[in-house]
Amino acid sequence: MQLRTKPFLFLLSLLGLTGLAEVAAQQAPASVLTAEHLRASVARFNALDQEDVINLVPNAQAADWLAQQVPLFECPDSALQETYYYRWWTYRKHLKQTPDGFVFTEFITPMKHAGLHNTISSALGHHLNEGRWLHDPQFTEQYTRFWLNVDSKKTKKLHAFSSWLQDAVYSMYLVSQNQALVQELLPVLSADYRQWEAEKMLPNGLFWQFDVRDAMEESISGGRKAKNIRPTINSYMYGNATAMAAMAKLTKTDSLERKYARKAKQARADVQRTLWDDKASFFKVQYEKGGLCEAREELGYIPWYFSLPADKAKYAKQWEQLTDPAGFQAPWGITTAERRAPGFRTHGSGHGCEWDGAVWPYATTQTLKGLANLLTQYKHHDGMSPQVYYAELRKYTLSHQKNGVPYLGEYQDEKNGEWLKGDNPRSSYYNHSGFADLIITGLVGLKPRADNVVEVFPLVPTGQWDYFCLDQVRYHGRMISVIWDKTGTKYGKGQGLRILADGKEIGRASELKRLTAKLPG
Repeated sequence: MQLRTKPFLFLLSLLGLTGLAEVAAQQAPASVLTAEHLRASVARFNALDQEDVINLVPNAQAADWLAQQVPLFECPDSALQETYYYRWWTYRKHLKQTPDGFVFTEFITPMKHAGLHNTISSALGHHLNEGRWLHDPQFTEQYTRFWLNVDSKKTKKLHAFSSWLQDAVYSMYLVSQNQALVQELLPVLSADYRQWEAEKMLPNGLFWQFDVRDAMEESISGGRKAKNIRPTINSYMYGNATAMAAMAKLTKTDSLERKYARKAKQARADVQRTLWDDKASFFKVQYEKGGLCEAREELGYIPWYFSLPADKAKYAKQWEQLTDPAGFQAPWGITTAERRAPGFRTHGSGHGCEWDGAVWPYATTQTLKGLANLLTQYKHHDGMSPQVYYAELRKYTLSHQKNGVPYLGEYQDEKNGEWLKGDNPRSSYYNHSGFADLIITGLVGLKPRADNVVEVFPLVPTGQWDYFCLDQVRYHGRMISVIWDKTGTKYGKGQGLRILADGKEIGRASELKRLTAKLPG
């Protein structure tokens, strides 16, 4: 038995088996980083927090729990480093232990439209993509089973919002390699896909959705009763079909693999043919009555979250709007509608939620992941670069504040950063987006794969940082470290980019570029 993980040592100490814990500690690989920065950050967050709601892990235990559960991160940008730990600190607040297993909430306060245990499915994909990096996979695995096996028999809230659940489950597998879980869930995930087809698929094979059921109400293109064909749900279903084909291949279910591969191929063709506006060079919503929405909306970037668009210059041209001040570029983040649109910030102002231009972390997460995919998987970038990714990620990072202290809310004014529900207790610690995953898979560039290869493709701009380290990443049963050390003096592991598995170097490069290394057998 190989004793690799800190949680194992923690369990031994809890059981009072200190002697065995000491032996295990000698066999476990040494960390590059310590939890010192994490603990100092948590102490600051705790001191600023009233802790009106306590779920599984109270503030007093947060530092110990996080030190056992999350990858450690260090970089010269103190804002990025602090926000990385702040987001894990807030994520932990939403973890609940229930009679139906572990779940994560979206709102810290009870919500009328929630299901069992105050659960809401709108950000389920974000929850799973963040949580797959916790050292103990039981939290996200039980949460997934809750939605598929418990909610389906009781409140049936899973389909209250569009979802990329199948894609997220496969993304979990790419980290944990839990093939038994895939085997267990594949039939129910397939049934869930068929249910979406029965509920939302049109005769032409495309999917419709109300904007409110996309969790994007008061949008320029939508309506609470408008059955429009949207890039959101259609991209999700493409991603879900692609994931289903991959999981069917993994379990050697050949007929199912062929079925979902066909669905994915057709979905890609349908989205590119029906939702692409050649004149505007953008993916758009198609109205129920026909015709595409007049305005460009941030949801048009969602196809890249699933690498749906073909690698063609005409599609890449869409990204030039990201850095255009008349497009989506604003002082406090990426707007949910282009700023030149006549309907910008007019649909929801002063009431409800508004996706007509205000900045939403939910959408920012999707767009940044799409941008990372563009930069690492596509040849056509149309002016996009690691510098753009870093600048937008840092803007997102700096938005995590209110009155000078760390804060995470629902949505923001694009000009001054005001949280538009900031005085409402429901908005605090709003678990409706991602951040750690953007650091791990985007900025540091650890790309989860199904094979026995560790791939790193950093998006840290050349010359931006002299060092960074992502440490204690539980991946394929190993503990992975990714190190950049320009001079070789910061971490003492040598100059350049390094990949370590269980403390042993398995790959190196002299500069920040794509690097692959095979895990030891």
